Formats: sequence, structure tokens, C-alpha cells
Amino acid sequence: MKKIMLLGSGELGKEVIISAQRLGCEVVAVDRYDNAPGMQVADKYEVINMLNHQELKNCIQKHKPDLIVPEIEAIRTEVLLEVEQEGQTVIPTARAANLTMNRDRIRDLAKSIGLPTAKYQYAENITDFTKAIEEIGIPCVVKPVMSSSGKGQSTVNSASEIKEAWNYAIEGARGDRIRVIIEEFINFDYEITLLTVKQKNGPTVFCPPIGHYQERGDYQYSWQPQEMDKDAIIKAQDIARKITNELGGKGIFGVEFFIKDNNVIFSELSPRPHDTGMVTMKTQRLSEFDLHVRAFLELPITQNMIDDNFSEGASHVILAETEGNVHSYEGIEEALLNENIDVRIFGKLTTRKHRRMAVVLSPSLEEAKEAAKKIKVIIQ
Repeated sequence: MKKIMLLGSGELGKEVIISAQRLGCEVVAVDRYDNAPGMQVADKYEVINMLNHQELKNCIQKHKPDLIVPEIEAIRTEVLLEVEQEGQTVIPTARAANLTMNRDRIRDLAKSIGLPTAKYQYAENITDFTKAIEEIGIPCVVKPVMSSSGKGQSTVNSASEIKEAWNYAIEGARGDRIRVIIEEFINFDYEITLLTVKQKNGPTVFCPPIGHYQERGDYQYSWQPQEMDKDAIIKAQDIARKITNELGGKGIFGVEFFIKDNNVIFSELSPRPHDTGMVTMKTQRLSEFDLHVRAFLELPITQNMIDDNFSEGASHVILAETEGNVHSYEGIEEALLNENIDVRIFGKLTTRKHRRMAVVLSPSLEEAKEAAKKIKVIIQ
């Protein structure tokens, strides 16, 4: 039995834990707050500050896991580099985790290997921020170099919004780095997530492309497959294969692209299951969580396992409207009167405005949207 330490235990981590346990693994869930969704199903759990070097290292030394699986951005990745040197296995690799936990590092890596990206600059103070926006041009997109679920991301449409965008980015940042990325605004036709599964003993395989819609930098709904020109799909797969080969290791990568006139532009990459990929719990026999676990356990995965067991589908999130403690959920029974609908409640005990609390899964986007309208989070 493999012992897995999952660093980050939100709704995506919870599904990874369940998939791993189904294959006989013991899982230690780690997060910065108690009763995180993954902790509710894990074999053991720890509440620590994962940005604290010593706390994280002590936790790893205490449990001595066979595999360390980062699931969020806010981790002191230097510790992962250290423990990997000492013989621990980090998924996909410690270097990959270190590079991808910060948008600047992965963007610079993409540029260094010749991938097409939007124009971008960095800033660490309001003066350089303002100058960078002048050079990139308005409109532009602003993001903290480290954040999750779109926190701190905004679009600057006029000079009057510059200060507000800076403050919002700093407030939404995770970790202890005050740095933001200013990115050229691309008026794309659509954007996709290409779930890319890298194996140690087999070829890289791909899930059908996932289309998604965002607000406040955070996904609201997704659908699979996104219709694409065959040449654009091949370009996206080639880029995803190139950058994941550069990062190395094993596991699933969520590679994001902008598509404009069949030009494929690299956006971001996560070395773990992707929030837009929750749709695969409806569309694929092996969800993104199953594929991630199979890959890092070095179990067989073929392209046919994905392609031959696929059906169209969509996901739509349920958001909290206010801050408070969760009392219950209203409207689930009404939503489930549609026999095509599935609902996943994440198990978060507290809310804040726009916090993601559940997801609706459906064969069609319209059905997912209708069901999502019926479900409300009731606050005490």
C-alpha cells in the first residue's frame, strides 16, 4: 500500500483522495485550515502552514510518505526540492512544482522553449506596474504571480482602474511574494484546458479539449468537448507535450490555451487536476482524478481508455452569495428531478462571497445552467 501526502485538500484534492483510496492507497491530507473537504475522507490529516519551511518539512518527516502530491499553489516549494534530493518522490517533480506554483516562472519557461504566449511584464510596486501597463497597452489583464481560483485577477480597461487593479492583485495573492504579471489582452475566440497525462512507462495521452467560461478570473462553467479545428487540436497537443516533457515527471497537467483564428497561444499550466476538468466526472469513465492517480502510481493508461469511453457533458459551479457558516443546501431535490443531473457538494463548512461550494454535472450545458440556478447555499 502506497502512502500519499496530499498538499492541499480542497474539492479537487478530495476527489484525488477518493480515487487513490479506491486503488488501495493510504492518504494523509494536509491544508492550512481544519475540516477541509479532503480531510473529511482522508485516512489521516494535518493542519499546518504549508508556506512555513519548518512546519512543512516536519510534516513530511513525521509521515514519511511514498509520494508527495502538491494540490495547491501556496506551498514552500523549496522544501519539495530539498526532500526530493533526500530521496522523496514529488509529483510530478519538485522542479515542476516549483516552476508552476508561480506564474512568472512557468511563463518564463514557456518563452525560453519557444512557446507562443501573450506579451507580458512583471511589477513589484505601483510605479513599475503603471509603467508596464503603459508599455503593454490597455486593455490588459493583471494577475498575482501566485493565486488560486482567479483571486486577484482583473482586466484594466482604462487608466482610472490601474490603482484598483494593483490593490486587488496584492489582496488576492497567495504566498509572500509581492509581484504581479501584466499581460496583453487577447480577444480570443475561445479558451480551453487540455488535460495532458504524462506517464513514466507509456506515451503522453490527452483528454478531449475542455471549453470554459470565467468571471473574476474563476471558472463558472465548462463543457467537453470544445469544438476545434483538427489542426488547432494538434498544435495544442504538440505545445502541451513539449512543455510537460520539459517539466518531466508523471501525472496530469491542466494546460490552458487561448485560441484565435486557429492560432494556439499558451496561457497557463497546473501540474495537477484542473477545476474546469470536474466535467470529466460526467464525460469520462476515468475522470481527471482517476487519470492523475493512475499516472503517478504508474498504472496503465491508453488513449483508447479515454476516447472509447467518452460522452459529451458540462459542469456548472454553485457559488456562495455571502460570508458565513453553512447550514444546508436548498433546491437539490428539485435539481435532481432531471434524471440527467448529478450534484457534488464539496463539504466546505464556511463561505465567503463567490466561494465555490458545489458543482452540477450534466450531459448538456443548458441543463447544467438550469439545475445550478435551483441550488442555493443556506447560511446560518
